[in-house]
Amino acid sequence: MTKPIEEILTPKPEARLRIYAWTPNEPPSTYAGLIKVGQTTQANVNSRIQQSMGVMPQAYTLHVDELAERDDGTLFRDGDVRQRLVQKKFENPVMDGAREWMRCTAEDVNTAIVELQKGLQLTGTHHQTFPMRREQVEAVERAFSYYTSIWAEDAGAAPRFLWNAKMRFGKTFAAYQLAKMLDAKRVLVVTFKPAVEDAWQADLESHVDFDGWQYLSRASGSDPTQIDNEKPVVYFGSFQDLLGRDANGNIKPKNEWLHVVNWDVVVFDEYHFGAWRDTAKELFEGEDDAVAKKEAKLEYAAGLESVNEDLSDLSEKEEEFLPITSRAYLYLSGTPFRALATGEFIEEQIFNWTYTDEQRAKEKFPEQHPGEWNPYGGLPQMRLLTYQMPDELLAIASGGEFDEFDLNEFFAATGTGTDAAFKHKSDVQKWLDIIRGSYAPTQVDNLKLGTQRPPFPYSDVRLLPYLQHSFWFLPNVASCFAMANLLAEKHNVFWHDYTVLTVAGPSAGISLDALPPVRTAIGSGFETKTITLSCAKLTTGVTIPQWSSILMLRNLRSPETYFQAAFRVQSTWSIRNPNGDNPDEEEVLKPACFVFDFAPTRALRQLADYGIGLSPNEPNPEKAVEELVSFLPVLAYDGSHMTQVDAGAVLDIAMAGTSATLLARKWESALLVNVDNDTLRRILNNPQALAAVERIEGWRTLGDNIIETIINKSEKVKELKNKAKGDDLTATEKKELTVEEKEYKSKRKLVQEKLIKFATRIPAFMYLTDFRENTLQDVITKLEPDLFLTVTGLTVDDFHLLVQLKVFNTEQMNQAVFAFRRYEDASLAYTGIESHPGLTHYGLYDTVVALEGVAPSPG
Repeated sequence: MTKPIEEILTPKPEARLRIYAWTPNEPPSTYAGLIKVGQTTQANVNSRIQQSMGVMPQAYTLHVDELAERDDGTLFRDGDVRQRLVQKKFENPVMDGAREWMRCTAEDVNTAIVELQKGLQLTGTHHQTFPMRREQVEAVERAFSYYTSIWAEDAGAAPRFLWNAKMRFGKTFAAYQLAKMLDAKRVLVVTFKPAVEDAWQADLESHVDFDGWQYLSRASGSDPTQIDNEKPVVYFGSFQDLLGRDANGNIKPKNEWLHVVNWDVVVFDEYHFGAWRDTAKELFEGEDDAVAKKEAKLEYAAGLESVNEDLSDLSEKEEEFLPITSRAYLYLSGTPFRALATGEFIEEQIFNWTYTDEQRAKEKFPEQHPGEWNPYGGLPQMRLLTYQMPDELLAIASGGEFDEFDLNEFFAATGTGTDAAFKHKSDVQKWLDIIRGSYAPTQVDNLKLGTQRPPFPYSDVRLLPYLQHSFWFLPNVASCFAMANLLAEKHNVFWHDYTVLTVAGPSAGISLDALPPVRTAIGSGFETKTITLSCAKLTTGVTIPQWSSILMLRNLRSPETYFQAAFRVQSTWSIRNPNGDNPDEEEVLKPACFVFDFAPTRALRQLADYGIGLSPNEPNPEKAVEELVSFLPVLAYDGSHMTQVDAGAVLDIAMAGTSATLLARKWESALLVNVDNDTLRRILNNPQALAAVERIEGWRTLGDNIIETIINKSEKVKELKNKAKGDDLTATEKKELTVEEKEYKSKRKLVQEKLIKFATRIPAFMYLTDFRENTLQDVITKLEPDLFLTVTGLTVDDFHLLVQLKVFNTEQMNQAVFAFRRYEDASLAYTGIESHPGLTHYGLYDTVVALEGVAPSPG
């Protein structure tokens, strides 16, 4: 169901937290010498004071009325002011059951406020007592139940479980609660992103549930030999640390104790299942080479190249690539698309908490718990606005594989610092004029449209408050500096109201070092206006509440990278208990956040892939996307009108803008086939299956006994690696290890390529057959088996057996067939041709989906 545009462009509230202090003019004797310290978000503090007096107003004097904002933009509360005064030995008596009064002067209150504003750190320990949220309880219980069920069958098993949870799920707190439920005494946290250590340490050391637990890491400097063996211990380490070896391949002495301990739980944090290298490369490819290497090293722990293949092939046991032992493994990831797509984790091994789940919970909570504080209430709903650029700009930078608007080319630049300039400077200037509604040709169009004129980012009064602090994601360092230079030119008066922060290149600092200047410039966020220009920095692992919009000004290939960056602006910005008298009240300052994209087809393709990737078990891709866009509304400007786009239109636009080359790539994907040892053994142990693969074109060129060779050589490599751990390898054996490993990996790759080559024949079969509403499986096995044999070279029985043995992934085939059907219809629709009149369903590989939202039926 679509929403009115007015609802999507929801007004942005304005509220600021203030600290006030007052005294009664004629106080009762028990209140003599006391001053009340409170807080409110009401603009008129006196109104709040009068409300607090109720039906018995009295004369009073307001002494203090100050903003509760630190220089870095964070907030403090009236309780922080009173705590600071107590530390200075001022009395804080209980009056009428509350501690809101201080025995001090107004000057003392002002001094405490100034100290807090200037960032003075308060001393003392604060223990959190908050409970787990409903979904955290479910995640913990699901994992616990799965572990115990596996151990009931095999006490020596080491089960694995996946939490597919978006950021702000609270994975660190929930993981510790799972460890506690398991009565774990030794917990190892292995991260692919060392920068997340603060969260793991803070959660353990701040919550009463983990009182007495010990935290160790390379950074903490604690001596592991001095820990209390009777108390639980958590060790936090990066893969680089844990896999670190000396020149002879031996475990470094400092890490030997880690490999001796029998761990109760090993947690893999921020794991993207073999995709980390591609993600890091795409994320930082716009930075200077030297900076990119340093950023990638900090963002994703180095030293992973040698284990990447084993990590992405989870049929291998964890101890094969990580020389430790554990009773259980917990994987944490926000975008485990590869693991979900390949079926490495079955349904009972997965707990999902996606953006859609979060927003659904936010919507339902007030209905289910009226009057209570909504723990999801501060999480803004995201909106995607796409804009088709005028033809004259499209002509500048269109082309490439999909004949799309090429953002990297359009914003291409050369030079550094003040000498940086855009290659298409005059056209980028036109783009700047367009987004603020001052480009002459679009102004004429807007006059014709009247009240229906589209909401351009920096011209629509409903959007401007959300653009007070925005993030512009550009292609490279040169384009960041070129944009800063262009915005600063004299004629661009409109942009001079914004502080432009260029967070790119070596001068910006590495990783989180780039953050302080941004926080300083934004401050509280109420009186400042900023634009942060970046090509990689600050797109992961940072939270800046005031960021409310991101402009996507570069090409991104993967939905993981796209939404990883987009979710930077989805952080909470709110004030809990604003008036200090109602813990269930929350002033939400950012109810929505915005993604602006100027390459519509690419943006909608990312959205479609993201929705489908998060729902691998949903046979109907349209339904998967429909659920996502119900909580992530999409407005698309086609050059004349701005309209809301539903799930079907998202897929149509994405597929219509897809080339046949891209569709062919879906059938060339390694995700379509499985060549791990378990699958190869199933083929080897089934004579009919072995005969079938040998009939695949080109298979015999791989040599005799190729499958057996791969399995034997990989086992030999494992044996040698295990021997290497004890420093028992001779020079000859080390050389043998290298040769054997290269050989079996190359042979496995060749097998994979032959299977993929067979899969690429299937689109040709689909094109030649005329059955559209039957599942492809039925068309192959029942309707046109002879045609299938002619096109692919395999009999129906051969292919069916290989599918049963999981050589081919049916989930991935469903998506590939769906893309083919959509592309076929969308392409012909432009010519006015209906490909198959009266068509009501698409037959996928092994399921049928309705075109108009009818529930899917089994094939």
